[in-house]
This record gives sequence, structure tokens and C-alpha cells, in this order.
Amino acid sequence: MRMTTIALVLLLAFATDTPAEPVPQWPEITRSCRPWAYNWWLGSAVDKENLGRELSRYQAAGLGGVHIVPIYGAKGAEGRYIPYLSPRWIEMLKFAIEKGEELDLGVDMTTGTGWCFGGPSIGRDLAGQQVNVTDAGFQAAPSLRRVKRAAPGGGGYMLNPFYGRAMDVYLERFTEVFDRPGAPRPRAMYHDSYEYGGGNWSPDLLKEFAARRGYRLEDQIDAFAGKAGAERNGRVRCDWRETLSDMLLQNVFSKWVAWCKQRGMKTRNQAHGAPVNLLDFYALVDIPETEMFGRGTRDPLRSGFDERFGEGDRDPLISKFASSAAHLAGRRLTSAETSTWMAEHFCETLEEFKCFADLMFVSGVNHVIYHGCVYSPDDAAWPGWLFYASSQMNPRNPVWHDAPTLNRYIARCQAVLRAGQPGNDILLYWPIHDLWHDGTFFQFTVHSHGWLVDTPLGKTARRLWEKGYGFDYVSDRLLAKVAVTTDGELKAPGGATYQAIVVPPCRHMPETTLKHVAALVKRGARVIFEGTPPQDVPGLARLEPRRRAFRVLTDSLLPDTPEGQQPALREKRYGQGRVLAGPLQAALDSAAIMPEPFMKHQGALFIRRRLEDGAYYFIANQSMKTMDGWYALASPAKAALVMDPLSGRIGKGETRVDAQGRLSVRLLIEPGHSIILRTCSAAASGAAAWKWPRGGARVQTIEGPWKVRFIFGGPKLPKAYETPVAGSWTTSGDPATEVFAGTAVYGTVFDADDADVPLILDLGEVKNSARVRCNGRDVGVVIMHPYRLALPAGLLKAKGNTLEIEVTNLAANRIRDLDRRKVPWRIFHDINLVNIRYKEFDASQWPVFPSGLLGPVVLREAK
Repeated sequence: MRMTTIALVLLLAFATDTPAEPVPQWPEITRSCRPWAYNWWLGSAVDKENLGRELSRYQAAGLGGVHIVPIYGAKGAEGRYIPYLSPRWIEMLKFAIEKGEELDLGVDMTTGTGWCFGGPSIGRDLAGQQVNVTDAGFQAAPSLRRVKRAAPGGGGYMLNPFYGRAMDVYLERFTEVFDRPGAPRPRAMYHDSYEYGGGNWSPDLLKEFAARRGYRLEDQIDAFAGKAGAERNGRVRCDWRETLSDMLLQNVFSKWVAWCKQRGMKTRNQAHGAPVNLLDFYALVDIPETEMFGRGTRDPLRSGFDERFGEGDRDPLISKFASSAAHLAGRRLTSAETSTWMAEHFCETLEEFKCFADLMFVSGVNHVIYHGCVYSPDDAAWPGWLFYASSQMNPRNPVWHDAPTLNRYIARCQAVLRAGQPGNDILLYWPIHDLWHDGTFFQFTVHSHGWLVDTPLGKTARRLWEKGYGFDYVSDRLLAKVAVTTDGELKAPGGATYQAIVVPPCRHMPETTLKHVAALVKRGARVIFEGTPPQDVPGLARLEPRRRAFRVLTDSLLPDTPEGQQPALREKRYGQGRVLAGPLQAALDSAAIMPEPFMKHQGALFIRRRLEDGAYYFIANQSMKTMDGWYALASPAKAALVMDPLSGRIGKGETRVDAQGRLSVRLLIEPGHSIILRTCSAAASGAAAWKWPRGGARVQTIEGPWKVRFIFGGPKLPKAYETPVAGSWTTSGDPATEVFAGTAVYGTVFDADDADVPLILDLGEVKNSARVRCNGRDVGVVIMHPYRLALPAGLLKAKGNTLEIEVTNLAANRIRDLDRRKVPWRIFHDINLVNIRYKEFDASQWPVFPSGLLGPVVLREAK
């Protein structure tokens, strides 16, 4: 059954003469709602038997698709290597796609091997170029950067990303293969993050520059070399950078997009890293894709291995560039390379995966692609074939056992985050020309954030984010496509609507952009110029005529500023709209743009989706303090459903109207957890009242003794044992338990002191996920703190209750054992396997990770 945009399906609860109330349901879960995974083909050494098994395992665990990336191979498997794009390779791709269809799995592939685009067809003349200025003029030298992590048949130079001829030649070998009768068609072709190096030139750049900018760059060689004074230097270099941006978008990657579209394939692109307008580069494709690295700043509440990795490399404000482009261009999906190196190999928990995914969701991502899952044949010794920079989400990692719970969580969230339209109120203008005027050749990466956080744009974005305002970034090109509705809302081509444009403090704005802004205001839009409005046009071409046009616009559009004063807020009516200039908060208040009040809880994060009769709110608590109380919502509503994407439960939220007339909802969100609210324009019906599972006073401690038996994992199953109290199996005295990675069952029998009251089972500390059965009935799966489950009414009896807790640990102890015994398991060519700091990987000095049920296990009163 296909869901409506309001995500409610009418189901009959009982067969009676009177129709039952509508029962709220989750939106339809499609294959693209479920998480996908990068599927590296090492040496492309795949075969149908193993590939079929692997795809079946992926589907059984809840994945929705794979992204095939051929890379370097495993040592000892050279005889299995399949050259890229050979008939045998295409046969394997076709099998993967057909098997995927059988299993309801999608398949994407990189248009190449490793990254970035390049290979054997790219000669020196088509490779990237770096320009130098000499007495003889411009001298371009080839950078000769080679494809990283190339697979057999894919090695060679990276192409020049500014040279159309390079893309033409590059696509020829794909045309030859994919235009053959019966050739396979993946869902999408993919371009990885821009890592072409410092190339900044093209053989046709001077011709393109003159055509696009209206003057010859050769005539401004002194300014290009930085010898004509700061003003002219900046203007010429701005024009040069804008020309490069235009060439990459219009001469090169537009050809790749068109080539894919002509053959019925979508495009996915990681624009970040490029020295071009990222918003326009993301918007060029069907599925813009972002990425994050590292664990970030939130400690995921675990002990044992406390060293933090990747601090500060996770910023939703960076990832919002991809989702902003998608929202404005009307792209339904924003994907993300997700969970890359959250921690050291084999140390990542499902809790960290979940919290990482939440950061992606509040960034606007709704298509998580794990980084990732390596194809590995069954005859490869454990831990199988691996990728050097991955979180190893694969069937050989013990966390795979309970990953289906995580995957269902992600699927539910993503189904919600595709409904309706984006719910942001503000378009935040990116004054990229200020950066292009700067003397530095900027690479807009996801790792070094100075290009954003150290600029007025980044500071404005941070203030909006922390105050609870929803916004999307907008470029000059994308803003030019925005229109005004009859009620003064701004409307993007894809249907997303906004309340106002915010222009951060900036020096330069093209007069064409300012002209369009003026037209929008005249028709009823609201525009806020924070601080100092733009003072000049960028670049050198036709400078004085453009300046005159710019001044005419500013004189008519901008409020007057009394000489020598910095007044708090100035306002001007222009046509049917309003222009506000001055402090941002005062302007937002005057424009009646409301933040989300619950963002006052430090560490709260959110994103909204607008529906025809309400909204979806995704709210994540990434603080160390529980969100517990009444929280007002900025969106008008009469009622709210509470939807828990981790358990799948839906209930009618407890609401009230606050003194400002806003709907307030009772929330209790534990640290690291998240919730979805479905607000409605009418009273919610058909759902039971939502009850927050709060653990109260201790009723009873389940003492044991506990019988522990190991059910699967390796290197071998340790012997069963009995312990008087729950604890880490690594302390049982059996050396085999210290090296074991897998699953064990802790079982006991207990009498219930009070079996008739509502109870919560609190497992205490768990390393690292658990499935619970009580009296032969499955109670639930827990993958994160607090490890608690509500016990169904009537489940317990006074005497002889059986409790089984199936606990799965990490692979870290088994990896530690391999390195202590010097077993050669790192068997890969190229970079082999390195640690998170790109140093030689060695787990032999790791501590033994606590594993199993640490407890104490307690029954608590359910409030």
C-alpha cells in the first residue's frame, strides 16, 4: 500500500458495525528508505556464488542497496582479479543488479575505480594542470595525480576537472561498454569527493575566460600574479575562480550527468573538496551527497577504550550544503557517506552508528549509505577482506547480529524525512565572491572548515542553528530560480517554501543577484541584510557599468543609514515587501520568524518536514542531559503524535497550549536518543495515549546465579560457565573468553517480588547490545544506553520466571588477539590497513574490552 504525504493509513482495528478510528502508521518503507552500504570489490575478485550469498545477507539484515566501488585487491587473491569493465566484470555487475532486484536491493556504482575520475584513457594532455606565472606568461604543468586506490584495469591519471575534452574521452570507454545490447543499468552512477589536488588550469581556460568574463586574462597577468595592488588582484582572481567554477559545472560534469540521464541512470555526487560553488555542484545531480568523519564531541557513554578520534570533524553546518542544494533544486534524496571511521577499526558500537546517523538526519540527509561493507568470499579467513577507512559494517563483524534493529530505525526515520516538503524558514545567502576575491585558492572540504566557520556566513549559520531557526544555504544561481507566492512566501523550483532571505555581512554581490532580490521584495518577499549590506560588485569585467547598476539598486532598496551611526534596526518598504537591515535577531523578530523553543535545551537538534496538515519533527538529544518536560513548538498545530523510530511505537502525545498560544508537547528524551513528532491541524485520533517509559524506584535486583553459554562467534566458542553475579565474560577465568567476539546468552530463573505492577527491566551496563527473552517471550532488543525495556503486563509470574539475555560484543578483543599472536590478517595491497591516524595498525597493546552483561540487572517501577 502506498502512503499519503501525511503518512496516515486507515486500518480497521476491529470488525464492528461502527468503523474504527484511523490508526497512525509509519510511511511506506521502500528500498531507498533502508540504509545502503558502500560495497568495495577488492581487485573486483567477485564470483556469483559468494556475491549471491553476500547480497542475501545484506538484505536479511535490513539493507536497501549497495554501492559498488572496485578498488585494489587482497594479497593471495590475484588469480581471482577481474579487470575493470572487461566482459567478465560486466557479467558480475549484471548479476549483482539482477540478484539485487530479486532481493529488493538497489545497486549503484562509481563511474570508475577508487577515486576520482580517471584511468588508462587519460593521458598527460587530459590530466589536471597547475598554472605558474613566468616572464613568458602563463605556464601550465601537468599535476599527474593518479587515481587513488585504483582497481585492476582502472589505474591511470585523474582527469582534468575543468577540461571538457577530458570528460569526453573519459566517457568513451563507458559508452562502449554500457551501450552494448543487454548492458546492465545500475540505479545511479557516482562521483566521489573532489580530490583532484591543486589543479587550477585547463588548456582552454584563456579562451573560456575571455568568452565568459569579457576581457583577456593575458592582459591582467600582473594582477593574476598578485602584483597590481590588492583591489585589482582580488578582482582578477575572483573572475578566474568563477570561470573555473563555470567550466567544471557547464563544460565537464554536466556532460557526465547528461551521459547518465540518456542511459536511464541517476547521478550521485560528492561536491565537497572542489574549489567551485558547492551548492551549484551539488544541485547539478539527482542525489547530492555529503559525508562526515570521526566521533565528534559527544562521548557515547562507553568505557574501556576512551581515546577519542576525529574530534571536531563532524559539523552539520557543512553537510547542510548538500541538503540545501537538494531542497532548492527539488531533489527528493540527499545521501551521505555515513559512519566513516567513527572510532578505530572494530571499536565502533551500534550506539555510535545511531548517533552518527542522527547528525546526518538533522543536516537534511535522508539516504544513509554506510561506509561501509566490503565484499568478502567465505573462504577468506576472519575478519575477511577489509577496506582501510571503514567502520566495517559487514556480516563478519559481531555488531552485524543486532544491526537489523539499527537498520529498521534508520528506515523509519528516512521514510519520515522524505514526506512532504523541507520545513526550513530561511534562505541564507552564500557570498562566495568574497572568498573568490581572497588571495587563497579555497578547497571547500568537509575536513578543514575554515572556509565556513571563520567567515561571516559560518558565524551567521551557527547563530541560526543554535537559536533553533531552520535554514537552507542558497547560491546566486539557485536564488535566481526562487519566486514569490501570492502571500509573500519564497518558493523554490522543487516546491519548498521559505519566509525570508538572510544576507550575512558581505562585501560583494553580483548586481544580477541584487536585481533579482529587489524583484522578489517588490512582489512581497522579506529580505534581511545582517550588519553591513554588500558594498560592491565582484570581479573586474565591465566594472563601472555594473557598479552603476548596483548603486541604483542599493539606493532604492536598502534602508538609509544615518551618517556616523550604527542604529539597531532599519526597515524599508519596497513594493509589497520589506527590507530589514541591522542586527540579525532584531530583524528576525520584526519579520515574525520564530525559532524552535526546545532548542534552548543545549545539545538538542532538529529538522522539520512540512505536510499538508501539519509537520514532522525529528528531534535528537545529543547532550548528556535528559530532555524532560514540556516543550513548545513553533509550527501551529492542534495535536501531536509521538513516534519512536527505534521501537516503532506510535502514540497520542500529551499536549497543552502555552501562554503564547503555542502547542507544547510532553517529552522525555534520554541522552543520545531521538523522537519524531507528527503534528496535526486537528485532534489526533486512533492511537493510544503515549506513555514515556521512565524507570522509577528499584523494586528488585535479579541476583542470579547466571548461566552463560556462547552460541556463535569466534575464534571458537568458549565453554559454558556459571557466575553468581552478572559480569564481563572476559573475567570468567577462561582465556578463550578474552579473545572471543560474538554472542553469549546469560540465563537465570527468578521469583518476582511484585509481578502485578508495571515494571521496567534495567540491564545496567551492556557490552554492547542485547536481545531479551522472558518466560519464552521476546521482549525486545537494546543497542544503546540506557539498556531498559518495559515488560508487558502479565508477563511475570510470582515464581520461576526464566530470563535470557543474549549479548553481543565488539570484534576488538579478537583483533587484539590476532595482533598479539602476529597472525597475518592485514593482507591488502596499496595502503593495506592503517589506523585512524593513517599509521600502521596494531591492536596488540589494546586493553581487553569488557564484554557481555555487566549489570546490575534490576526491575524498576514503571512510572
